Parts: sequence; C-alpha cells; structure tokens
Amino acid sequence: MDRQRRDDGLPLWPLPLAIALLLVVAAHLAWWLSLRAGHVPACIPYLEGCTSISRAARHGLGNHLFRLMVLPCAALLALHWWTTVRWLSLRGAMRGGGWLLGLGIAAAVALAVYATFLGTEGVAYRFMRRYGVVVYFGASYLAQLLFLRMGRGVGEPPTRLRAAMLAVCALMLVPGLGNVAASALVADADARDRVENALEWQLGVLLVSWYLLQARLWWRGGYRLRFLLDGRGGAPSDRVTDTTGSAASPRA
Repeated sequence: MDRQRRDDGLPLWPLPLAIALLLVVAAHLAWWLSLRAGHVPACIPYLEGCTSISRAARHGLGNHLFRLMVLPCAALLALHWWTTVRWLSLRGAMRGGGWLLGLGIAAAVALAVYATFLGTEGVAYRFMRRYGVVVYFGASYLAQLLFLRMGRGVGEPPTRLRAAMLAVCALMLVPGLGNVAASALVADADARDRVENALEWQLGVLLVSWYLLQARLWWRGGYRLRFLLDGRGGAPSDRVTDTTGSAASPRA
C-alpha cells in the first residue's frame, strides 16, 4: 500500500466569498437592528449618509452581532491573504509576497481592533477605533493593488477579471478623494458628516465587491488547497491545484 494519500482538497473560492458575505451581513444587520431600536434615523445611508457604519453598529444587539461576525472575519482575512501569497508563488510570482502578507495581516489586525473597541467610550478607545478603520481600509486597498501587480507578470487574473478588479480599485479612489474634498469645501458640520458617512458606505461596498471578484477568479479556475498526508495522518506539505488536477509544490 502507498505510504501517502491525497485528500480531495479544499476549494479556495469560499474564503474571499465568506469575507464579503460576513462584512455585508454584519454591517446591514447592525444597521437594521439599530434602526428598529431607534438608535439611528431612517434613511438610505449610501445616499443620504444619516449614519456611519460605526454608529449603526455601536448600540445594543446590533453591536454584539456585529462583533460576533466581524472578529471571525478578521481571522479569515488573515488566512485569505496568506493563501493568496502562496497561490501567487505557485503561479510563479515570487517578488512582493512578504509585503502582500504584511499588508494583509495589518488589515486583519486593524479590523479586529476596530470591532473589539466599537461601542466603547473614552479618548483611547476612540483612537483605537479610528486607527482600526483607517489602517483596515488603507492596508486592504494597498494589498489589492499589490496582488494585481504581482499577478500581472504571471498572467493572473485573466483579462476581464483583471479589468474588473482594476476598475473597482479605481472607483475606490472616488470616496477617498470625496472625503478630502468634503473636509475642505463643506463648511456645515452636519452636511460634511452626511457626505463622509455616505462615502464610507460606498467604499465598504466597493471593497467587498473586490473580494467577490477574487472568489470568482478562484471558482473559475477550480483552485484547491490539497494536502499530502502520510499513513499516520500527518500533513508535511500542501499544494494548490486546478481543475485539471495538476499541482505545483510551494517554493515559499
């Protein structure tokens, strides 16, 4: 009998899909619960900006459920970027992997910090929440750009998906620039808050849509993480394979 056996492997596409779904459900469920409890006014936050994501998830049951979903999502985010680095290295993209992993881990830690301190009071806690939001969005955006740059040299993603991902990254600049413009040009504090809140919701949707595109990339390719197991159940190495069943051993 062969001393090694190979399992069927785990498909990679559910990982970015789960991140996108958890973030969407967490934000909107918290908003709905806060709306029902009267913590936030009724409006379309994407357009009217009556509340921010943080304010919608700061109170009562919505706060607890938001944390319950976002904290595991932060762990999935770290795993996602680790898997992404390995996937790129197996395609032949070796340079920049350390930076990509560092940005991904920074985004995951910042998201965890943000969720942990959301709903707490005090100057230090407000600072931690603000740090979490800024670093999470910034590190995630830079990681997505670096992913596309690393993949370009090895023909990944395919042309249409690459164009869609680039378009999402370009669109994410609009809320950022709009936020800067609102701070500089809008004198009324309430109006400025509404603009910034609406832009925050829009940026969140764009960020999530990028993960949906990556899920589609891995789904179309049929990529799986497979383990080579010895007869005693050990797992000395792993591989990423496509639908053809070919495999490449990691060099990282």
